[in-house]
Amino acid sequence: MMNNLLNEELLYTGDSQIATHLSLTSYNTTEIQEATGTTIKDISNTLNNNRINWLQVCGMHNTEAIRDICEHFEIDFLVLQDILNVDHPTKIEEHDNYMFVIMKLYRFNEANPDGELEQQQVAIVQGVNFVITFLEWESPIFDGIVKALHNNTLKIRTRQSDYLLSVVLNSLVANYTYIVNAIDDALEDLEEELLKTTSSNDIGVQIQSIRRQHLKIKKGIYPLKDQYSKLLRADNLLVHKVNRAFFNDVNDHLQFVLQTIEICRETFSSLVDLYISNNDLKRNDIMKRLTIVSTIFIPITFLAGVWGMNFGLMPELSWKYGYLVAWAIMIVIGGGTYLFFKKKEWY
Repeated sequence: MMNNLLNEELLYTGDSQIATHLSLTSYNTTEIQEATGTTIKDISNTLNNNRINWLQVCGMHNTEAIRDICEHFEIDFLVLQDILNVDHPTKIEEHDNYMFVIMKLYRFNEANPDGELEQQQVAIVQGVNFVITFLEWESPIFDGIVKALHNNTLKIRTRQSDYLLSVVLNSLVANYTYIVNAIDDALEDLEEELLKTTSSNDIGVQIQSIRRQHLKIKKGIYPLKDQYSKLLRADNLLVHKVNRAFFNDVNDHLQFVLQTIEICRETFSSLVDLYISNNDLKRNDIMKRLTIVSTIFIPITFLAGVWGMNFGLMPELSWKYGYLVAWAIMIVIGGGTYLFFKKKEWY
């Protein structure tokens, strides 16, 4: 692994090939302006320090364009490296002039029959008059915010950049809520399936698939349990007191997600125990049936063995109806044993 403190080369560690493109929404209480482009120069005429500037960057392939953006907003080189490192753990950092947040965004790959959970990194930088969001590929996660800005929903354009940050975080936490609820519902379905007398043979594969989803989202979200408190500190100058209530609301939603993740973990443990118990019960049921069949045939085999001995003086061998009598005795013994087990409800 390369030491990033000794390397000036920028490297995007993801696999998205989407061309880097920018979408700027600059607004104040009275107006809103938009601009698009592929570099910071394309939108520089719309950037205005007297307005709130929300810059959405999609596609991390053009590292030089990302570098130019960070240099324009005076973002540290180490932060730039973290933005391009899609495997970086979730974190929240407070710098002198901006807040830096790394979170994950999830979606189910519907084309994959195993229900694979795809993950992309979302990097957010919030300053006094700007918010920048970095996405690896296109996502409708922030479409509702753009619409709210145009409609000035809840007077969003009259608020400061930290409020926009809270709205962006809330959208991401809403994504977490959807994912963990889907996993929780899938676990409930599996539990019902396991409680049936006949469950599908691939139930273990399903448990393992959902378990992988759970571990992935837990790895991405769980660090926020400790990191989010940095946004609520009283000495945080970038989060104004008037907007702390919105960050507290996001924290409430986050706590629900974390609680659901814990519940899913306990449910997994219960499902694995139930799955193992079901397999033991099936195995015991099979052994019981085999034992009953063996018990039925033991006396029949004994009689067949006695009459199959090659002694010359066996009076039964000379009986006219000996063969039919032997069959009758074996049928009566076998049928009587079967009815006895049936009455005892052992079969």
